[in-house]
Amino acid sequence: MAAPMEVALVSDAAGPLCNCSVWELHSGSALPGYRGGNSGPRGLALLGGEHLLGAQLGKSYINVWELQRKDQLQQKIICPGPVTCLTASPNGLYVLAGVAESIYLWEVSNGNLLAILNRHYQDLTCLCFTDDSSHFLSGAKDCLALVWNLYNVLQAEPSQIPDPRHIWSRHSLPITDLCCGFGGPLARAATASLDQTAKLWEISSGELLLSVLFDVGIMAVTLDLSEYHMFCGGMDGSIFQVDLCAWPVQRDRTFQTERENGKVFKGHRNQVTCLSVSTDGSLLLSGSHDETVRLWDIQSKQCLKTMNHKGPVTNAFIVLAPANMINPDGKPSVPLPKFSRHLHGTESSDEPGTEGVTLRLGLHQQVLG
Repeated sequence: MAAPMEVALVSDAAGPLCNCSVWELHSGSALPGYRGGNSGPRGLALLGGEHLLGAQLGKSYINVWELQRKDQLQQKIICPGPVTCLTASPNGLYVLAGVAESIYLWEVSNGNLLAILNRHYQDLTCLCFTDDSSHFLSGAKDCLALVWNLYNVLQAEPSQIPDPRHIWSRHSLPITDLCCGFGGPLARAATASLDQTAKLWEISSGELLLSVLFDVGIMAVTLDLSEYHMFCGGMDGSIFQVDLCAWPVQRDRTFQTERENGKVFKGHRNQVTCLSVSTDGSLLLSGSHDETVRLWDIQSKQCLKTMNHKGPVTNAFIVLAPANMINPDGKPSVPLPKFSRHLHGTESSDEPGTEGVTLRLGLHQQVLG
């Protein structure tokens, strides 16, 4: 049986249009890409293998493309403010967006806005789901990483803001990236921060398992499929490989670059913004503000391929190729509806003479300009 095809999705932000390129990972062949609007940081998400969502840099909407119609923008989801981060649940049922310090949760099938979560004190920087879609994590400039139980969020009363399951407050500077391993609520999660540390946590207990101190701020973090290694992208362009199975076990480590032979990827000339590992654990994809994407052989640390872009790379990740991506005659099984701008199906704010977006929280109404 042939191995499933993996593709890399890469977006940059340059000029009036963003470029979202797609290329087959192992052959290096380019596939048709997507265009339309400036892509924001952490602003790209694949929804159910049928739609591609892209957040806008400094804009209050999310672009939506169908995978079969590469150059045709399908719709714009209007949001109450600039979207700073964006993700979709692995089961394709929910979409999360960070708008200022708030988290917005939509249901994909009907477009309803299900919840607005306000537990951060500064702008959101990153969001991610666990692999079973039961939990999600949020990170922000307030140095906090929060763990949310999706069931508790959905069951909360409209007038109440549910409590996060865990509040991780061990970082001293803004959170820059998050990633989750496998295992649903039993998984481990990694956080990266400008405080020059990357930390590994246990979602079930909320316990801090590992903290690694580097000599530069960390902008991106990811785990390989087996979770033997954690990869951390630095502000100086270096990528560090941390062994998670090192002995003796130390909860606090310092990564000393000059002593860590064979554990540093060097090639980028500016900060690394995103990292992703192939399913077989042999390849690492990295994007950078130096306007390149690089594909690395993890064992040898050699750069196998460099792709140049027209602006800073904001997103790059590896996914198994959805069938609709390579089938020009395919159609989405579930059309994506217009997303609601109000909670729980109350009347919208599109009446004549109304300006801004009206959000209803129980008996309280707020008009956002």
